Amino acid sequence: MKLLRCKTLLALLLTVSGTTLHAQGSAFLLRPVGARAVGLGQAVVARRDGSEGMWWNPASLGSSTMREMSIHHSQDFFATGDALTLVVPASRLGVFAIAADLQNYGEQENTTDPSVPATGTVLTRSFVLSGSWATSIARHTTAGMTVKLVQMRVDCTGPCDFPNEVAQTFAIDAGTQFALGRRVILGASIRNMGLALEVQDSEEADPLPTRFQLGMLYRYPLPERYAADAELNMTADLTDGLNIDRPLPRFGAELVWQKRAFLRGGYVFESESGAGGPTLGLGFSRNNLVLDLARVFSGFSADAGQAPTFLSLRFSF
Repeated sequence: MKLLRCKTLLALLLTVSGTTLHAQGSAFLLRPVGARAVGLGQAVVARRDGSEGMWWNPASLGSSTMREMSIHHSQDFFATGDALTLVVPASRLGVFAIAADLQNYGEQENTTDPSVPATGTVLTRSFVLSGSWATSIARHTTAGMTVKLVQMRVDCTGPCDFPNEVAQTFAIDAGTQFALGRRVILGASIRNMGLALEVQDSEEADPLPTRFQLGMLYRYPLPERYAADAELNMTADLTDGLNIDRPLPRFGAELVWQKRAFLRGGYVFESESGAGGPTLGLGFSRNNLVLDLARVFSGFSADAGQAPTFLSLRFSF
């Protein structure tokens, strides 16, 4: 079955993204989105980074005051990903956002015998369409939720000898953030809650990889002579499945210079797969335009000669 091939591919993908495989067919939901988050070791549940936060903790949108459009691009040995996001604050109604994430795992010829001409081209892709809402509950607290349509598709163009296959379900993310003064923010989110990813007209189904993430942001006080131009932000998160039997830490740090240049570093700790390790990110801001870059230095893709690379472009208006 072509779907089985897709699941095998996605299992390998999780080694690339630094995540343990708990749900085969829905593993693509654990691929990280956003160069800023990747550069910080994915320790971002307590950060407020505009549209990018939608993928990690929808509550982070609650502090948005400007509309924002963004594109988040990723490239590794197995897939090319693009996520488009629009954030719209609506005064007393809260903040609304919509997003679409497409992961393209490439194409292959449909053939079972190398001596026989191919009868078509097989395309393997995953697609997530999301809508979010967030608001401020009190002076220091925000909360938010995201509803997602999730699909994994195996399509064949040309004269194929099998029908196209689509696995589909719905999922929900929810989160909250609480500010303790000016220097500390606490955050918590739960992602990918929903029914199993089920293949149409089939009994095949895969449970979603639900994740709980808890973390803290600390704005480190710099010496007075640097405080006017520089900022140092540090984050620490714990993440696990719903059973919470083996939480794994993630750490990130960001040095900001005059709110125009950003240097980021992080570390992702993982378990059985041995994936994880250091990450590095850079950012540049000019007026309402922000460019972020990040790279992951370990995992299957990096070992295969193509380290996962992420680029995010955001425009506020």
